[in-house]
Amino acid sequence: MESFDYTVIGSGPAGYVSAIRAAQLGMKTALVEKYPTLGGTCLNVGCIPSKAMLESSHHYHELKHKFEREGIIAKDVRLDLKRMHANKRDAVNKLTEGVALLMKKNKITVFEGRGRLKGAHELVVEGGDGNKTAIESKTIVLAMGSKPVALPFLSFDGERVIDSTRALALEKVPKSMVVIGAGAVGLEMGSVWSRLGANVTVVEMLPQITPFADRNMAKALQRALAEQGIEFTLDTKVKSAKVQKSQVKMEYETGAGESGELKAEVVLVAVGRKPYTEDCGLEDAGVEMDGPRVRVDDRFRTNVEGVYAIGDLIRGPMLAHKGEDEGIAVAEIAAGQPGHVNYDSIPNVVYTWPELAQVGITESEAKERGLKVNTGRFLYRANGRALTMNEPDGQVKIIADASSERILGAAIVGARASDMIAELALAIEFKASWEDVAYTSHAHPTLAEIIREAAFAVDKRPIHG
Repeated sequence: MESFDYTVIGSGPAGYVSAIRAAQLGMKTALVEKYPTLGGTCLNVGCIPSKAMLESSHHYHELKHKFEREGIIAKDVRLDLKRMHANKRDAVNKLTEGVALLMKKNKITVFEGRGRLKGAHELVVEGGDGNKTAIESKTIVLAMGSKPVALPFLSFDGERVIDSTRALALEKVPKSMVVIGAGAVGLEMGSVWSRLGANVTVVEMLPQITPFADRNMAKALQRALAEQGIEFTLDTKVKSAKVQKSQVKMEYETGAGESGELKAEVVLVAVGRKPYTEDCGLEDAGVEMDGPRVRVDDRFRTNVEGVYAIGDLIRGPMLAHKGEDEGIAVAEIAAGQPGHVNYDSIPNVVYTWPELAQVGITESEAKERGLKVNTGRFLYRANGRALTMNEPDGQVKIIADASSERILGAAIVGARASDMIAELALAIEFKASWEDVAYTSHAHPTLAEIIREAAFAVDKRPIHG
């Protein structure tokens, strides 16, 4: 039996980051991964390849529909999907190879195989060749991630009915696509294939897209995506479906009780993900569950001594950076340090174009909690950098406590919102007020100036509005 101080099952962002932090803290560390490449869903079939496809499809769409206004005229623009996929794979390969190098740099032992928990401080790794390695570890961290959820009447077949992984690898642009689910995955993948030429319809059972988001910001994003050609059918539930030779026929029902039919060459089911807990030994080891997720306390401990859980396995949004923060925290806790995650300062992003980014609470959530708040809003179209970029559509909204003036939440819809939200996440982390942001110098001309103006707008005195 091999012995370690700290062993992580799962090499996604939560897992490999946790292993690195543990090694930095001087613990003898092991990482268990069932697939040949490290990085988990995020690096291999999630965050990274999807952003590569989003970026490439955005360039293609801009070249065809926008750049002529700027005096950039291109003739015979065509799509080489094979090359686009090759570019995506290149980015993925570089990053997964980078994670492998980080394991070597930090002297982390990597076991390839399925890790099964046997109980407190013990697990077994079964390799593809059937060989088993028993591991004894003072701390075991469960970080197996999640997988797409299928609809009970619409199983994934990889051809007509696909999940997000398959949506990243279609060999040709479908003529039509129905996306079931208007969360980040559905909107991002719908955007990719819409830009590349598919007729895309998004069906969502709730009355707004991006259900986690500020209502007004969600509407702004929907308007922008609709202008790009994506159709939306909200407050609508797909009730049944029939897969045919060349299409899928779906029956739906609206919240008002009206029924109808949709047809598409390809259906992307993006209704969420579920924790990956099957065949991992959790039940045999007696790990308590909270529905489909692993039950943990506020220090990520399960009910089994020495066993922790992080990332998509536990409560909270399934976000790579949330898992990373938890991975760092749990390693520090295992080392006797006060590891902590401030969930209020974790941003949530939809990487469409325009992007939607949000952190903290929404205005409606503040009202539900009985908090008295002031809000400030500023539009992209009044910003010099946004106009020179030909990106006038967008806005920044800041929610601040009326008495303390602390920033409680913020949302951005617009170009590069995913980068801009970091300033507001930092403001929430450091309990900054709107004045702290407003009186901090922002370089001119930049999109970040919109944040400053929105901060001034909390006090109803934006400079340029």
